[in-house]
Amino acid sequence: VLRCLGIPTRVITNFNSAHDKNLNLSIDKYIDMSGNTLNLSEDSVWNFHVWNESWFVRKDLGSFYDGWQVLDATPQEKSKGIYQCGPASTRAIKEGDVNLDYDSPFVFAAVNADCVTWIRYSKKRKERIYSSNTRKIGKFISTKAVGTNSRVDVTDNYKYPEVKEISFKIPYSQYKNSLVDDRKILVTAV
Repeated sequence: VLRCLGIPTRVITNFNSAHDKNLNLSIDKYIDMSGNTLNLSEDSVWNFHVWNESWFVRKDLGSFYDGWQVLDATPQEKSKGIYQCGPASTRAIKEGDVNLDYDSPFVFAAVNADCVTWIRYSKKRKERIYSSNTRKIGKFISTKAVGTNSRVDVTDNYKYPEVKEISFKIPYSQYKNSLVDDRKILVTAV
């Protein structure tokens, strides 16, 4: 419909798409002390989810947020009392501006949620035991290339490249000397 009105629109597919039911920006899994999964969270990770993007000027949010906007024609959650999603600025999603209207937190979580495992000791006591960070969520965010059946990766429109952790060991004396320098390197001392 938007294309018929002359508004540039494309279909987007997000692989490993988080469904953050409680909008805390994480996908929570609870286990008991024996390691058995407890059904305490409605969060989930879908193999993929598809939505649309349309190109809008955002006078309501400011020109910084102009450009591609997420619109989901199949919303799974109510937003402001009705089933709707968007238009959420992809620029807002990438910058982590989750305080904006139009379901920015929900879309941010779909591509950037942290997967967290909690061990539940009692109704009042739980402990975070594992976090996979955001690398698991929002993979190969794609659209179809114009004029061909090729895939175009648009992940960089939604999130910054993941930082690769480099683990290495150095002698403590070298580590101690590096503290004097103004370098900001995360190291493991031996």
